[in-house]
Amino acid sequence: MHDDISSVTRHGDSLFLCCDETAGVDRLTRIRDGVWGNHVHFNLGAIVDLPDGPDGEMDIEGLDCDGDWLWITGSHSLKRGKFKPGKHDLQEGLAAMARIKRDPNRYFLARMPLQEREDGFAIAAEDGDRRGAWIEMKEKSSPLIGWLSDDPHLAPFLDIPSKENGFDIEGMVGRGNRVWLGLRGPVLRDHAVILEFEMTVTKKGRLKPRKLEDGLRYRKHLLPSGGEGVRDLEVDGDDLLVLTGPVTAGDGRSDVWRWAGFKGVHRSGMVPPEALTHVAEMPYRGAVDHPEGLVRWPEVGNGFLVVYDSPASERLPEPETILGDIWVLD
Repeated sequence: MHDDISSVTRHGDSLFLCCDETAGVDRLTRIRDGVWGNHVHFNLGAIVDLPDGPDGEMDIEGLDCDGDWLWITGSHSLKRGKFKPGKHDLQEGLAAMARIKRDPNRYFLARMPLQEREDGFAIAAEDGDRRGAWIEMKEKSSPLIGWLSDDPHLAPFLDIPSKENGFDIEGMVGRGNRVWLGLRGPVLRDHAVILEFEMTVTKKGRLKPRKLEDGLRYRKHLLPSGGEGVRDLEVDGDDLLVLTGPVTAGDGRSDVWRWAGFKGVHRSGMVPPEALTHVAEMPYRGAVDHPEGLVRWPEVGNGFLVVYDSPASERLPEPETILGDIWVLD
């Protein structure tokens, strides 16, 4: 998981991370100040009947703890085949780039109970009266994609692969029955998109958003993010911190924004510029250290842990060790 951390969240002395190449969530617990270990991997395929089986890639891109609940989402994105020099000749590479793959496990969106154990909090199917719930998953479709199929802003991007301004979830927060999903793509006229749902649990135990304004099952918020897409979301009091970065797979700047009073917004619309504050520009390090995860770090005043995809070699000082940064954000 060292090279592919895609999200992070925390509940007390348990730190949850995910790698976008697996079908599970990893947990570390505090050993001492600044050092976390005791690694445990939770295979979600052992809890949920996944359409592509327990080993199929889920591309988990969003985690968030809300009390003793853990929200989890896959990217819901398509991916294009990749040209691999040394393995493909030029014609094979061209053919590979024409293939667009749909991984059904990516359509995962769930709220799972966290069960307190002696070694830390564990992801469970149920804990007492609390039971995990997730949206219905099918082999070739996702209800979430269906809910957006007629959206005038997003529908044109649903069949475009991720990292090409196609539909791609890369951040989430949940509070109560409300969940917000941040999109890496599409970016619309330099605006990032955040979708909001109010979830209910059906008689069959599935998550399903209730109908909101105009009969739609979601709200849509467009943030003036300077052309960057969402990489992660984190609640900070009444505000939402938004970590942003490039839409494509290329290198580029990354920033943190503060959306003031986001929970008080109950209609779709543009986020006014006066409600959005630029908090920080992350150091640009070229092909390495792409900020991917953001979580509040209460031991440091206004501190937030940032974890990185494509980490630089100095972040891997020894086997099974990776270094993150704690930033103090206004």
